[in-house]
Amino acid sequence: MDLGLRDRVAVIAGGSGGLGLAVARELLREGADVAICARDPGRLAAAERELRALARGRVLAARVDVRDGAELRGWVDRVAAETGRLDIAVTNSGGPPIGYPTEFDVAAYRDAADTVLYPAIGLALAALPHLRARGWGRLLFIASETVVRPVADLTLSGVVRTGILRFAQGLVAELGASGVTVNVLAPAYLRTGPVERAAADLAARRGSDVETCVREMARHIPLGRIGHPEEFAALAAFLASERAGFITGTVQLVDGGACAAGGLPSHLGFTRDVFQ
Repeated sequence: MDLGLRDRVAVIAGGSGGLGLAVARELLREGADVAICARDPGRLAAAERELRALARGRVLAARVDVRDGAELRGWVDRVAAETGRLDIAVTNSGGPPIGYPTEFDVAAYRDAADTVLYPAIGLALAALPHLRARGWGRLLFIASETVVRPVADLTLSGVVRTGILRFAQGLVAELGASGVTVNVLAPAYLRTGPVERAAADLAARRGSDVETCVREMARHIPLGRIGHPEEFAALAAFLASERAGFITGTVQLVDGGACAAGGLPSHLGFTRDVFQ
């Protein structure tokens, strides 16, 4: 299937690892040019080398602190100026600390918003003038399952990521027939770095093996396994494509059916501390 992504230009926040890097790989394979940003120069350089090895589209990498609104806008504008266009923007960030509501003070809630909510809004606002000017664009917000259902000890995530959802939904009505679509991706457990580290730490404490602990983490998932970043990235690439032109305003769960089945995420209780 030709997704019509050849020569499209995408900016991806948090593109040096995890889901952001997976999305960058997938878009490159489809022929797009990608610009990634991250704060850690070492991880950013490694990601750039990996992406360049795919040798399909152009790869741009920049050290950017997405919590700095001016720095974020400057990066987006530079990418658009250097490539001559901007078509796709993917917001992405790490998760805030795990814990119950009263375990945090107001400063922790404010920091979660500064780390997760405001960078997503900032990237969208920086990208939209470029997308609207072209009359075609895709905004993808990477959030989490907490935008769909409450998870007791993911309070900070639920508060700030639900804010992302409401912002995205507001954009849908405002953008109307502009040619720019807006969708929210809501992943649950995928085999990214934090999950791998959690499984390894749990295995070490129990004297077990990593794969056994990964399977235990997946006990609430009807498909019986943890998802792979590549599966998530395939969905992101489709939503970023020509083929998805009539899909906007949606929340796309990537959770193996866990929310539909009412299962509790396995970090409640036994893995909570290793995700900190």
